[in-house]
Amino acid sequence: MSGAPTLLWFRQDLRVQDNAALAAAIERGQAIVPVYILDEAGEGAWRLGGASRWWLHGSLESLDRALRQRGLRLTLACGDSAQVLNELVAETGAGAVYWNRRYGPSSIARDSAIKTDLAARGVEARSFNTSLLFEPQTIANKQGRPFQVFTPYWRHCLTLPVGAPTLIKSGALRAPASWPATRPLESLELRPTIPWDRGFHGAWTPGEEGARQRLAQFLAQAVAAYGEARDIPSIDGVSRLSPHLHFGEIGPRQIWAAAAELGRERGVFPANVGVAKFLAEVGWREFAHHLLYHFPQTAAQPLRAEFARFPWRADPGGHLLRAWQRGRTGYPIVDAGMRQLWTTGWMHNRVRMIVASFLVKHLRLSWTEGARWFWDTLVDADLASNTLGWQWSAGCGADAAPYFRIFAPVLQGEKFDGEGEYVRRWCPELARLPARFIHQPWAAPESVLQVAGVRLGESYPRPIVDHAKARAEALSAFQSLRA
Repeated sequence: MSGAPTLLWFRQDLRVQDNAALAAAIERGQAIVPVYILDEAGEGAWRLGGASRWWLHGSLESLDRALRQRGLRLTLACGDSAQVLNELVAETGAGAVYWNRRYGPSSIARDSAIKTDLAARGVEARSFNTSLLFEPQTIANKQGRPFQVFTPYWRHCLTLPVGAPTLIKSGALRAPASWPATRPLESLELRPTIPWDRGFHGAWTPGEEGARQRLAQFLAQAVAAYGEARDIPSIDGVSRLSPHLHFGEIGPRQIWAAAAELGRERGVFPANVGVAKFLAEVGWREFAHHLLYHFPQTAAQPLRAEFARFPWRADPGGHLLRAWQRGRTGYPIVDAGMRQLWTTGWMHNRVRMIVASFLVKHLRLSWTEGARWFWDTLVDADLASNTLGWQWSAGCGADAAPYFRIFAPVLQGEKFDGEGEYVRRWCPELARLPARFIHQPWAAPESVLQVAGVRLGESYPRPIVDHAKARAEALSAFQSLRA
């Protein structure tokens, strides 16, 4: 319909720059009506967790500000996406609805139905890729099947071109003559009183500008040493871009272009180890979406079907799980990680692997328990990455660590937090222990514990499981599965 505005449906693409659907809406040449719909029922079993809701509130605030600076505003709605879109089409007289694709199983089915319904009503419905470098349906191995190992997957991807980010010019956005009704952001109740959000505000700046600043800071200060520094949780050696990427406040093409530009300036791209390692981590995110797209059942079921029979431990009353969740396992590197998560909504990736291994191998509790906890407490809770990470730790997914690879928490702590700086920060009751005992306070002489003010079983718990015994039981369980 000539002159009919375009509804621009935002989801996990909460930015203006390098937004393919927005660029297409500008090209269409009509007024643009941006809308965000909180459709919790449409997410199925994976409704937003508490930490993600906190982040979304700030991200929507940021997006609305950015749009208003360009003469537009964000319409907020709540309810069934298809119904709300149809109501907005009727209210605005829109002739087109544009959006950027998502790749989770519920999103694919919902989007397909919406596209069919809109087309039947005579409304142009188009979707675009703005969240991945390589869409899952476009990548296959030589046999035409999905990759299940990261290295050949990423090697193949590196042979493909990466598109340049799309620059959105402010003057190109046309506002409608009138705006549809909108809900106040507060009415979405994305920031209810939750017990762990107090530390979020000082740790994060949700929104497109926060993402841009974080990328610039990381590339300027940390990427050169990323190859080594990314494994040390006590230093700011990683990008911390994961929540910004998840909510689409920055896109992978923008990250790729910025890294490439830095390399050209320094004459090191792509040979620089830090840059290459960092882009490979972006590649792991791509791989996670590739796997979830092709194996949608893995959000709740192991990719390796034999693990459906794995003898997970019964935990009457949930005592072991709660000790892990609260950072009270008696293993300092594990407890520090879980407390960092609870306080900031984020955990260093190296420590994520340690705490995940502890849950599924020392406590022998199902990886699905950990995935659910991370889903609720991580600001970067992403279904694809969360699924890949937990199945990797449990040994039941693609390119997974073998189940018999069991991280020893004391050795992991000593290797990646040798002086105990990370543990001292997040477990302050252990801060006065000498470095040689910081990762195994139970091994310290009583005199050392007294000087440090540590009372095992009181101020800090004794280990809830014995490492050697837990390791033997985990290996036995794995052997029974193989038999």
